[in-house]
Amino acid sequence: MAFQSFEELDVWKRSCGLAVSVYELTKDWRDYGMKDQMQRCAVSIPSNIAEGHERRGKDFVRFLRIAKGSAAELRTQIYISKKVGLIPPEQFSSLIDETKQISRMLAGLHKAIETQTS
Repeated sequence: MAFQSFEELDVWKRSCGLAVSVYELTKDWRDYGMKDQMQRCAVSIPSNIAEGHERRGKDFVRFLRIAKGSAAELRTQIYISKKVGLIPPEQFSSLIDETKQISRMLAGLHKAIETQTS
């Protein structure tokens, strides 16, 4: 696994795309608590990938775990938002699928980095 910068990582690119999607979805929401929390979680995923990459080694593994936790937190908020009528079914499905795929990608990268640093 050879990459020079976090910008080359597909998981970083996709998580940035997810963050943009969350911002677009929530931009007109009046539920500011949920809006703020979802936006923060969404931004946290690629931000932690980037910060961990810059720190390298075991810190990278730790930051990937944090990013994965943020993805799970965002997924939970997506479920709740659907139940209270904030997210339409078609957007719900695509957001859930994307957060699950990003979580799997983070787990794979975590395993690869952990193997390299052991």
